[in-house]
Amino acid sequence: MAAMMVVNTPASSSITRPNAGYSSSGGGLPCRVLQMRPSRAPRPAVARVAKNRPEVGGNAASMPNLVEKNARETRTKKQLHKPQEAPTYQESIHRQLSMVDVLQKIGISRHFASEIKSILDFTYSYWLQRDEIILGAETCAMAFRILRMNGYNVSADGLSHISTDLSDTRSLLELYKASQVSTSDDELILDSIGSWSGHLLKQQLTSTEAQRAPLLREVEHVLDSPFYTMLDRLEHKRNIEQFDVIEHPILQLTWQTNQDLLGLGVMDFYTSQSIYQQEYQHLDSWVKESRLNQLPFARQKLAYFYLSAASTMFPPELSDARILWAMNGALTTVVDDFFDVGGSKDELENLTALVEMWENQEETEYFSEQVEIVFSAIYSSVNELGSKASAVQGRDVTGHLVEIWQELLRNMMTEVEWRTSGYVPTLDEYIENAVVTFALGPIVLPALYFVGPKITESMVIDPEYSELFRLMSTCGRLLNDVQTYEREYKEGKLNSVSLLVLHSDGSMTIPEARMKLQKPIDTCRRDLLRLVLREDNVIPRPCKELFWNICKTCYFFYYEGDAFSCQEEKAGAVDAVIHDPLQLPMNLLSELDLSTLRERIKIEY
Repeated sequence: MAAMMVVNTPASSSITRPNAGYSSSGGGLPCRVLQMRPSRAPRPAVARVAKNRPEVGGNAASMPNLVEKNARETRTKKQLHKPQEAPTYQESIHRQLSMVDVLQKIGISRHFASEIKSILDFTYSYWLQRDEIILGAETCAMAFRILRMNGYNVSADGLSHISTDLSDTRSLLELYKASQVSTSDDELILDSIGSWSGHLLKQQLTSTEAQRAPLLREVEHVLDSPFYTMLDRLEHKRNIEQFDVIEHPILQLTWQTNQDLLGLGVMDFYTSQSIYQQEYQHLDSWVKESRLNQLPFARQKLAYFYLSAASTMFPPELSDARILWAMNGALTTVVDDFFDVGGSKDELENLTALVEMWENQEETEYFSEQVEIVFSAIYSSVNELGSKASAVQGRDVTGHLVEIWQELLRNMMTEVEWRTSGYVPTLDEYIENAVVTFALGPIVLPALYFVGPKITESMVIDPEYSELFRLMSTCGRLLNDVQTYEREYKEGKLNSVSLLVLHSDGSMTIPEARMKLQKPIDTCRRDLLRLVLREDNVIPRPCKELFWNICKTCYFFYYEGDAFSCQEEKAGAVDAVIHDPLQLPMNLLSELDLSTLRERIKIEY
């Protein structure tokens, strides 16, 4: 069977980026497909230096060329199919799952999709038989986690009969990670496993001997940062830089295979990073051209929204989705600040009316320059992005994008009415309105049109679509409320924390209210993950993953505080994904033969 790899880079767009000369899945000229057949050596590729591409700064090392990348991929594919010396299926499954885990951790699993599917299908067949796979705690836990996160229907009951050496760090770590992929409040076995495995791992961290073990760096990270609080591309970078920690000794990989895996991860990261730099530069220019940076009341959060887009939708071909995500994220933040602190009631009513009469702009009258700047930015971006989305989808979807913004501003006006009239809503009234005013609609829903699958009108009105949005927005809204209640109360805004206290007639304190909200937060997250992973449903999996991506983004910013409101809190993460080179030992870079990175990254595909 021929192994195939498609190299994609973003398409040109008048609104989204400079002309890169590449094709995306959304249209344009097809990318070249490079085929590697086991029966013969791959034909040499012709590399051309592309012009007008940004440099990757800060690192004198360079990326392998395309032929070397193909060779690395071929060797890795052979390793995935390599006959195992171990006599048991358990040993074979363990090795194969460990390889899959490594590929996912360093961000290159998408290049081996068919090989990984074969491994997971094989593993699932033995999971269903309750065969030898259940004999080893580490293998069983890893199989459960990877199978579940790839959409296989596996029950947590499969973990209920395993036994493990309580001093075996790797088994405990796999059990703890498996406990985090809960998709229901009823999976008590996972809660139990998470509790005792986490306790034992924390004990190991305090051990003097354990502190000398490289694996304990991974343990500390997993305990401090649950997987649903971390962004993928940040994790990929960390795992590439700590490759010695994530590589599993049972893989028994050759030195060359280790180098191939690491080399592929390095090259994939740098290829993506060069594209991110172009996209972010263009978005920054858009903010200035739209005059959004001239609004004194507005938080400038473009960097944070682009971070979340690039870190969760990281493949190069998802450029349009990243651009829309970041652009609308920046816009919704400006609008939110306008309604909260920047605009008078007259200005807010004027802006809402302008959005309502979208098709009748000849009657446009701006109450103030601030209204003109905000509305013009919304109007121009929605129309241009709507035109692009319509071309991708093969039908007019601009009207849907307009409706999303109209609903957002109507609900924001409801909150203004509550605030100015002194009305105290019930918690249910607040949540129903806040699901919309948390302003994830303009970010996520239009992006669905750019991730590949066709989104029909029937999908948009399907209950599953609404439920995905409700769970995502409720989880994000409550996470935000728990961390921002004090600031919002000073601004005259009520949220779920203050409402719980007000409606308790003095029987509940602020700390108790925050604690009470943790259960619905956890429930929404688990229910959302279950819906995203379920296969027999209406919304395509790539689209559902966007809802999960923004849920993780909300945890990333609000898990331990209000990092979103702080200009510098996550600045290091922005730099790590967009600007900073990988931190790898120079001798390692030399072994990877990453010479002349600047020239090789500019290969014309």
